[in-house]
Amino acid sequence: METRTEISSLGEFGLIQRINKGIRPTLPDTVRGIGDDAAVIDLGEEFGLLTTDMFLEGIHFDLTFFPLKHLGYKIIAAGISDIAAMNGIPRQVTINLALSNRFSVEAVDELYEGMKLACKDFNVDLVGGDTTSSRSGLIISVSAFGKVKKEKIAYRNTAQPNDLLCVTGDLGGAYMGLQLLEREKQVFMANPNMQPELDGKDYVIQRQLRPEARMDVVYELEEAGVIPTSMIDLSDGLASDLLHICAQSGVGAVIFEERLPIDEQTYLAASELNIGAATAALNGGEDYELLFTVSQSAYELIKNNPKITFIGYITDKKGEVELHTKGDSRVPLTAQGWNA
Repeated sequence: METRTEISSLGEFGLIQRINKGIRPTLPDTVRGIGDDAAVIDLGEEFGLLTTDMFLEGIHFDLTFFPLKHLGYKIIAAGISDIAAMNGIPRQVTINLALSNRFSVEAVDELYEGMKLACKDFNVDLVGGDTTSSRSGLIISVSAFGKVKKEKIAYRNTAQPNDLLCVTGDLGGAYMGLQLLEREKQVFMANPNMQPELDGKDYVIQRQLRPEARMDVVYELEEAGVIPTSMIDLSDGLASDLLHICAQSGVGAVIFEERLPIDEQTYLAASELNIGAATAALNGGEDYELLFTVSQSAYELIKNNPKITFIGYITDKKGEVELHTKGDSRVPLTAQGWNA
């Protein structure tokens, strides 16, 4: 009798590792396949970057509170963020769309309005895709193509001991925005006459519904003459994504709780919902910020950039990834991020 292993016993990352075991690139221009934010292809003078993401209704988004225009924008931003995480410049995107019959032509127009706006903001072309019918709501996948100069590419597996750990923007906002939206959905379902209580929470709601890919920081790093020694985008949560960098680079890390950049609205929402703000920053997903390492010599070049926070450093203690708490103790970091 054939044995049956449940996918849930492996989890998303375990499944990816299992798939990757049996796949080995054979073409000379395939520089890197599974295992980073984007695949890397040798184009001669430059590297090409290719990435894809899939979003399923009921798993990755809830149309009860997610405007279609915002959703279109977010899906493009997610694809662009993967290119940014390789220190690359995005060029083209394609969209695959599966629709059930409850969606009207006007709804599709609204979705693509958001996509077109994102394409304009990130200076990319939407160049095609595929459409089909669906029996289970809305399914969207985005593929993004970009380029990077060979000497400027940033991988996940190249962090070095004594490198400084940096993060862009602030953390935990998207997670707190989702928690507030979920709470208001439950209130509405119990009593449709209740008005949503979201006043003063615009920022965290926006972080969930309309995130930005941090191409601005990619351009600013280039202007400063800084090439990250490693980089990843924060889609699964800081703890989970830092563990990816450390595992693939064969290093450890220490991050300081007091250095975690957390917006005031995120603190207020966390307090209201009785969630630790640091927990949201470490384990909340979908911030689409960049986590990267730089050599110590780069510190002077970017220390005054208000979009970048230094949160820790890389160690030579392989597998030891620790949080230095405000109480002056060190606790091992575990990945409790998103597992869709």
